[in-house]
Amino acid sequence: MIPYENLKRLNTPFINKLKQGFDKVLDNGYYILGPELEAFEKEYAAWHNIPYCVGISNGLDALILSLKACDIPEGSEVIVPSNTYIASILAILNCQLVPVLVEPDLATYNIDPDKIEEAITPNTKAIMVVHLYGKCCQMDKILAIKEQYNLFLIEDCAQAHGATFKGTLAGTFGGFGAFSFYPTKNLGALGDAGAVICDDETHKNTLMQLRNYGSERKYYNDIIGYNNRLDEMQAAFLSAKLPYLEEMNAHRNKLAKLYFDNLNDQFILPVQDADYYDVFHIFNIRHPKRDDLQNYLAEKGIGTVIHYPVAPHQQKALAGVKGLKKSYPIAEEIHKTTLSIPCSFCHTEDEIMQVVEALNNY
Repeated sequence: MIPYENLKRLNTPFINKLKQGFDKVLDNGYYILGPELEAFEKEYAAWHNIPYCVGISNGLDALILSLKACDIPEGSEVIVPSNTYIASILAILNCQLVPVLVEPDLATYNIDPDKIEEAITPNTKAIMVVHLYGKCCQMDKILAIKEQYNLFLIEDCAQAHGATFKGTLAGTFGGFGAFSFYPTKNLGALGDAGAVICDDETHKNTLMQLRNYGSERKYYNDIIGYNNRLDEMQAAFLSAKLPYLEEMNAHRNKLAKLYFDNLNDQFILPVQDADYYDVFHIFNIRHPKRDDLQNYLAEKGIGTVIHYPVAPHQQKALAGVKGLKKSYPIAEEIHKTTLSIPCSFCHTEDEIMQVVEALNNY
C-alpha cells in the first residue's frame, strides 16, 4: 500500500526536535502569546526576508483577518479564482464582502491574469490570489493591475510554502501573505495553525489586535476583534520543522521529476516554466476518465485524493450568493478531471516509481 500521505512517517525525522519543543512549552508554563510564538514569528518573517509575521489560529482565519485589516467597506468586491478551495471564498463572505470569481489558466490552474481586468468594477477593492498546488500565480501582471486600480492584495499561500515566481517568494509580493500550517502542508504543524506575513507595520499591529480580542494591552480593547491566536505548542512545533522546509521542498521536487521524466502521454501533467519554483504541495494530473483511474489505482494499493471534487460555485453553501454565475467552465473542467497522486516528504523514490508503473499500465 502506498498511501497518499502518511503524517506519522512524515514527522518521524523530526520526532526528537518536536519532543524538545513540547518539553520547552511544558516547562516554561507559557501556553498563549508567549516566547515560542514570538520566536516563530521572527523566524518565519526572516525566512521570507520580510519584516513581520503574525501567528494566527489557522489558514482561514489568516485570510479573514487579512481582509479585516484592509478595512474594506462591507459589500465591496474581492476578486478570487473560480477553482480555489472554498476557504478563500468563505473568508470573503465572512467579512461581508462579495466574491467575484475569475476563471483560471487551464495550464497553471492559477487565476488567469488576462481575465482579471474585465472583472473589475468601481466596487472592486481587493484581489485574493491563490497559489494553488504549490505554484505561484503570474504575479508581474497581477501586480500591475493591483497598482493601476489601487487594490489591496491578499495572497492565499496555504499550499505554497517556499514557492517563488521570478525569484520572489509567495506571500511577499506586497500586501498580506496568508499561510495555513495544517498538518499536511509543506510546513505542517501537529494541529491547526496559520500566519500572516506583511511588510507594513500598521497592518502588523492591526493583525495582532484583531487576533486577540482587539486588544494591544490586556483588558483594553481598541477595536472589534476575535480570538484567533496561534498557540505556543504549535509555534514550537513549527519552529522545530522550519529549518528543514527547503529540504522537504527539494524532496518533493525530486519526486515530481520522476513523474515528469517517466509518465507517458495519456496524462496532462503540471506545466513547467523556468520563471517558477514549484513546491508541489499537490502533484495533480488530469485525465478524462479520472474516477475510473482513481478506482484502478486504489485496486493497486495506491492512495489518491481529488482536489477538489466540487467547484466552489456548485457547493450547496454558496447557493444564492450574490455575484456568482451559474457556470465557470474552466473550473468545472479542472474539478472534473484532476487527480492528486502521492508526492510527499514521506514518500521514497522507489514508491513513486511504483506509482509511475501503475499509471503507465492504466
